[in-house]
Amino acid sequence: QVQLVESGGGLVQAGDSLRLSCVASGRTFSTYNMGWFRQAPGKEREFIAAISWSGLRNVADSVKGRFTISRDNVKTTLFLQMNSLKPEDTAVYYCAQGKTGWLRPDGYDYWGQGTQVTVSS
Repeated sequence: QVQLVESGGGLVQAGDSLRLSCVASGRTFSTYNMGWFRQAPGKEREFIAAISWSGLRNVADSVKGRFTISRDNVKTTLFLQMNSLKPEDTAVYYCAQGKTGWLRPDGYDYWGQGTQVTVSS
């Protein structure tokens, strides 16, 4: 049974940093692409960042230079380091796993439950 469990969200002020984690279990972590998406109230799910099984990275323009995606295949954990947070970063953040997943949600077949990030101005 595949499980993805996010943690690290919270309420912070503009300019602060947070580090999200996503612990994966149930299948061979190192062979899957991983991604971070977010969804704000009333908006569609938005791509944030992805990292391939081989370490190739892609980051959305909206967070480039502020957010960094990384993975630890030994600990089967995905990370999202978020710096210089802005109120518009407020959303529920989800991690996802899939063989063909990259920029689009439909390439991922397993999702975490999400972690809330709220940035106050």
